[in-house]
Amino acid sequence: MANLECNFAGIKSPNPFWLASGPPANTAYQVINAFKAGWGGAVWKTLGVPIVNVSSRYGAMSYKNEKIAGFNNIELITDRSLEDNLKDMKEVKEKFPNHALIASMMFEKKEEWHDCIKKCEDIGVDGFELNYGCPHGMCERGMGSAVGQNPDVCEKITSWVMEVAKKPVIVKLTPNITDITKAGLAAQRGGANAVSLINTINSVTGIDLDTMEPNPKVAGLSSHGGYCGPAVKPIALNMIAELTNHPDFHLPISGIGGIETWRDAAEHILMGASTVQVCTAVMHYGFKIVQDMTEGLSNYLDSQKMKSVLELSGITAKKLRKWEDLDLNYKIIASIDEEKCIGCQLCYIACEDGAHQAIALLKNSRVPKIKEDHCVGCNLCSLVCPVESCISMINVTTNKQKLIWKEHPKNPINIAIGTSLKR
Repeated sequence: MANLECNFAGIKSPNPFWLASGPPANTAYQVINAFKAGWGGAVWKTLGVPIVNVSSRYGAMSYKNEKIAGFNNIELITDRSLEDNLKDMKEVKEKFPNHALIASMMFEKKEEWHDCIKKCEDIGVDGFELNYGCPHGMCERGMGSAVGQNPDVCEKITSWVMEVAKKPVIVKLTPNITDITKAGLAAQRGGANAVSLINTINSVTGIDLDTMEPNPKVAGLSSHGGYCGPAVKPIALNMIAELTNHPDFHLPISGIGGIETWRDAAEHILMGASTVQVCTAVMHYGFKIVQDMTEGLSNYLDSQKMKSVLELSGITAKKLRKWEDLDLNYKIIASIDEEKCIGCQLCYIACEDGAHQAIALLKNSRVPKIKEDHCVGCNLCSLVCPVESCISMINVTTNKQKLIWKEHPKNPINIAIGTSLKR
């Protein structure tokens, strides 16, 4: 049976599933209940100079029957005093000494960072997470994503922390940036032991068309907030892979963004993470979801004949390439299983109006037919089909050698080289 125990940059935990910094990790009561349910670690709700929050704070984007496909919040960091938070954190660590307890923090001044780090180490925390990602409220004050978006400032503040921190330091990166690797490399230069990503994405999730007010409403007004939940997973996976594949980046990664199931967690790990953090799914379904996560990931590792999470980490990231490295002579076409087809003809509509007109309708049948000579293998029909495995994509032998764009004769670079050689 696979061993889920983790050692993340020197921080040990019973499994790779941690609560992300946020409302579920706000009090001793919550984190104790989380650890009892099976979570391996928790990143405490961000410490700092206490703020005053507004009401309401949350909004969501639902898609058809999927509630909270995307979640938005305009809640800020802790509204509790540092003393109250430290008291609660100490209680948690005393009751669960073998679980990872991480202090998330956000300050303006060097002295404030140093003071909080020392106080947290005195109560026995296992590490720190520097919040450089919050995209609302705090960034207007020169903190949060305002730091994560500026590599020089990211490096500088990280170096401040490393002057006094005796426990491992994780830098939490903002996705509200053009190139995530610049921020990751800045954290590495500053001396960080690890990074976590992604934090929430700047967003407005919706508008009440009756009142024309944006959500969430605060006395008829609102503010841009942080977007998270299942909808952000593709963005998180891409950014994790970008760091994993960068030749100069060497820090461990804690994956965050859209994790609800063990499958989501496995995808983050395959892209290069070695622990994962969850917030929105807990707010939606509660702490006990971790039980299916740990069982599912353990079973998956067993099925792959792997003994630990680290064996899984980064496998898929290595298969992610630039478009110019993909084989242009690889070919697939669609195939419809007539017995499974329910005759909705959605595949025909999608291909006819939105793709390549490669599906035909027959006079005496509701089952569409693939025009194999026209099919370009775009996958659209299989994606819109409501029936599982009704439309599959079949490999076609072309008898052509592998050809990538870098080597294609129509590539302008190759044309220019050929012209130069002729001269």
